[in-house]
Amino acid sequence: MEIGHSGSLFAMMKRIERSAWFQGFIISIIVVAALTVGAKTYALPYGIEKGINYLDNFITVFFLVELSLRFIACDDKRHFFKDPWNIFDTIIVAGSLMPISETEMILVARLLRVFRVLRLVSIIPDLRFLINALLKAIPKMGYIALLMFIIFYIFAAVGSIFFHHVNEELWGDIAISMLTLFRIATFEDWTDVMYETMDVYPFSWIFYIIFIFLTAFVFLNMMVGVVLDVMTRETAEEEHENQENHHQALVTQISELQAQVARLADKIDAQQERKD
Repeated sequence: MEIGHSGSLFAMMKRIERSAWFQGFIISIIVVAALTVGAKTYALPYGIEKGINYLDNFITVFFLVELSLRFIACDDKRHFFKDPWNIFDTIIVAGSLMPISETEMILVARLLRVFRVLRLVSIIPDLRFLINALLKAIPKMGYIALLMFIIFYIFAAVGSIFFHHVNEELWGDIAISMLTLFRIATFEDWTDVMYETMDVYPFSWIFYIIFIFLTAFVFLNMMVGVVLDVMTRETAEEEHENQENHHQALVTQISELQAQVARLADKIDAQQERKD
């Protein structure tokens, strides 16, 4: 009787943890947590600030209960912490339990409370998909970033050689030149830099056009292309996995139906033998 009761309790907790309304409630609590963090940056009356502190304590306890519920409702608890998102949630919740009044840990505790907003990523599947795709795209993006650094370095060296006497604050050495090129790549008043050098070198606009074409168009599109390629492959793998799961479920149902038909046939044969 106790086993059946515990089994029904486990099934109920599992239904609650996976229900749409519970997930929506968690998202609402995370949004409220983000608002409380933002509210604390303002000078508030004592009563409101005290109420926000009580609300923050409630949110911390709720996150602890929600994480415990997810752990209890997990079918294989040994694999619960193999999911990086579960580890992330555990760190955030555990960090939120730190006493914020301790002077040595107050900055860490506040920082972890700010990071509670990131729990939206672990709760919403589409956001998890985007982050996973971005993380998988980082290795290829790293090679593109390395190539961009090489281009920056070459153009910075050229700019420092030709334009250092025009404006030493912008082209005095290769490090300053790379900062200037970053300003140009972000289109932050880059025409002022170009017109200044054009007064001395009328054809220096070619230097800027080539650099902007490489950085703002070629490399940026390469970055976007890498991310889209990874997302496309991730989507295809997810669809394939869903199809495999659906196929396996159909096979299981067919096997169960065949077993039921076989048992029914055995019963019919048995009854027929008794009549004979």
